[in-house]
Amino acid sequence: MASMIDIKRRKVSIQSTQQITKAMKLVSTVKLQRAKSRAEQSKAYFDCMYETVTSMLARTGHSDHPYLTSRPSEKKAVVIITSNRGLAGGYNSNVIKLITKGELRKEDVVVYAVGKKGRDTLSRYGYEIREDFSDMIEEPQYPDAVRLAKTLLSAYRNGEIGEIYLAYTVFKNTVSHVPTLLKLLPVETAAEKESSDREREIPMNFEPEDDEALELIIPKYVTSLIYGGLVESAASENGARMQAMDSATSNAEEMISSLTLLYNRARQGSITQELTEIIAGAEAIS
Repeated sequence: MASMIDIKRRKVSIQSTQQITKAMKLVSTVKLQRAKSRAEQSKAYFDCMYETVTSMLARTGHSDHPYLTSRPSEKKAVVIITSNRGLAGGYNSNVIKLITKGELRKEDVVVYAVGKKGRDTLSRYGYEIREDFSDMIEEPQYPDAVRLAKTLLSAYRNGEIGEIYLAYTVFKNTVSHVPTLLKLLPVETAAEKESSDREREIPMNFEPEDDEALELIIPKYVTSLIYGGLVESAASENGARMQAMDSATSNAEEMISSLTLLYNRARQGSITQELTEIIAGAEAIS
């Protein structure tokens, strides 16, 4: 059995750790409320933009516009959104697994990292990190999404990449977060297969010309999806960290209770031993 000093030292150490996890839980809770509000406000626009654009493009017929056709490059750009810090349970690892254990080959992937955890992990796995935008995940703003979208679209039009994907975490609620890999370009319209035949037959007329209209619509579409991914990932990160710190605090409480019981037993044994020695000494004298 460990000595009373060792038990007490360990108990004090765990109590200090518990204070830290409690503080981190409170901070994450406050941040979650703000991030959750932003995610809920933007989600309707995020979903509507995706459904509207895919529905519209399903009725355009054949188009040779660069945003709707495969590019010659075999490289696939993946925007992976993780956190800059750990202690968030499986939040970061779940997003990273979408790439490392998904269908995309490592040789074909170039990574645009938003978050140091994803950047560092994929770099260790040998993935090519094309650019780092980790600064924008702390307080995601729409101009950040515009900047990232411009970089991606420029590389896409220049033939440097042939496809663009977004790996992020969908915020369902405080305890439910879903890692998702979404293809941004070329725009897929497979969702429209479930539409009625009559609806698919309705033509889509553009004013002005379709190429000019798509040149305006698609960048906004890509920017909106990236911004939606940023705010939902920020909410998911704080929700995951709040849960992780809550579990850590509860585990620390259980360990403190166990150590307290162990300390009391050791103390009782020490007292009993001292009494036995005193009685034995008194009997020897008499």
